Amino acid sequence: MPILISDPIVVAPTPTPFDSDDRVDHDALSRNIERWLATPLSGFVLGTANGEELALSDQEKVDIVRTVADASGGAKFIIAGIDVPSSAETLRLAEAYAEADADMVRVRIPRQKSPAEVEAYFDAVIPGSPVPVVIIHQTFTGVPAASPELIGELCARDNVFGYITNHDIRYEGRVRLYVPESRRFWICNGGLLLPGTLMGANGACMWLGNVAPALCTDVIGHGVAGRFEEGMALQRTATRLDAAIGNHGTAGVKAALGLLGFEGMAPRRPRRSLDGSEVNSIRAVLEETGLVS
Repeated sequence: MPILISDPIVVAPTPTPFDSDDRVDHDALSRNIERWLATPLSGFVLGTANGEELALSDQEKVDIVRTVADASGGAKFIIAGIDVPSSAETLRLAEAYAEADADMVRVRIPRQKSPAEVEAYFDAVIPGSPVPVVIIHQTFTGVPAASPELIGELCARDNVFGYITNHDIRYEGRVRLYVPESRRFWICNGGLLLPGTLMGANGACMWLGNVAPALCTDVIGHGVAGRFEEGMALQRTATRLDAAIGNHGTAGVKAALGLLGFEGMAPRRPRRSLDGSEVNSIRAVLEETGLVS
């Protein structure tokens, strides 16, 4: 399916709904996607940390992609996440996701590898993927997985659609110097949307896009257009939401979405749901920012 592109692109890592028996709830997922189709979100990123990827089997991830593709009906594009250090396994998953109608794959730079190993990995993955690649640099370790120069060279290759930053905005500012302007450069954090555009971000991929897609799209839009004064108040709202919800991790994101009416928002066991006081603290911020009444 051709990917319909309208900049600035804002995508979000889609949470996985589970039923009372702790199984993936595909019916709830379809209904949740229908709700997000009515928002400015550009697309869905599946099989991510926010989607509880480590608690999902490969088959469950493929089935999730297929469900979202069916529910979306081509209205928004679908990116399937891959986070394995084996190039052969990455390509196997890319093929499976493409067959399930993913438009792109989001591939994490392998962690704790030498520059030669990182380059060899992408030498196989980028040309071998049946769909365009989005490279992501979130390491969760605080240690960069590759140099800015190498990241830029990888992003310049054919079949690479774009790049998602790490949270270290200082380092990513250096990366931006090497990533070609023809590639998408997405900031990864709702608290950094407007600052990200100052260093050259032209889109975003972050969990806050699930909770406040219109807000995130507006902030990025103001930044890309150079309307920084107009964007500042909106960014403060985004930062407040990012802190209040993000401090609770995936369970916090799911609690916020549950308050907004999304279904199946209990984390997969043994991860616990938030307790009543924690949910109420999130409810208060949603009310204060106008997301719920």
